Amino acid sequence: MSSTALPTRSWSPFDRYRRSLWLLTVRDLRVRYSTSVLGYFWSILDPLVMAGIYWFVFTQVFSRPVGTEPYIVFLLSALLPWMWFNGAVSDSTRAYLREAKLIRSTKIPRTIWVARLVLSKGIEFVASIPVLAIFAILGGATIHWEAFYFLLAIVLQAVLTLGVGLIVAPLVVFFRDLDRATKLVLRFLFYASPIIYGLGDLPPQLQGWATLNPLFGIFSLYRSAFFPEQLNWMAVAVGSGVSIVVLVLGILVFNRTERAVLKEI
Repeated sequence: MSSTALPTRSWSPFDRYRRSLWLLTVRDLRVRYSTSVLGYFWSILDPLVMAGIYWFVFTQVFSRPVGTEPYIVFLLSALLPWMWFNGAVSDSTRAYLREAKLIRSTKIPRTIWVARLVLSKGIEFVASIPVLAIFAILGGATIHWEAFYFLLAIVLQAVLTLGVGLIVAPLVVFFRDLDRATKLVLRFLFYASPIIYGLGDLPPQLQGWATLNPLFGIFSLYRSAFFPEQLNWMAVAVGSGVSIVVLVLGILVFNRTERAVLKEI
């Protein structure tokens, strides 16, 4: 009797990377929420509290208006994606230090340890979109066809965030103070980005310089779903170019430092 060997599936490098990335991302999400009673609600509680504070300050305390009504929708449409960017970059400062033993003992492409953070925070952001929709309904905001630009904004933000993460993650291994410096830069970037205000709220002489911040273009894409007048294609074009440059720079930094990082951790 002849025996027939069962065919074995051969995975391409891309398939292996994609599969490993998904498994590690799911593991992160399960670990993050397995011991939490509120679970998913913690991912949206922080931006909701911040949005409530800024809504109160700029609508009830100060008489000078910023943004567009309904202001709570204006806030959340940029604050929620900011939480994705801020969380992924902050966690990237500890990406290689926290998993040092596992990184040394496996042959998984090391970029995956940053990519999983970008993906997991991105999933949390997507899961928070229904909250934005609820406030839009309650606030009487009108959704426009520009909501399709959400997909473009997500892609651009993923590119930018991954690029920044690939720069920060290996450099922190050699310069530990970069962890605190990154947090200070993120705090500054929060106020230097159009979250509590729009591009039109800036003085005309600053608007050109402001568009060099790629988040201006990305956030204008998100906001255009409810406020089409906030869409600025010049800012989007500049933001797209900067995001791609940052990703290329991140890959170069990672490739140049990978061996040294493995020795250091």
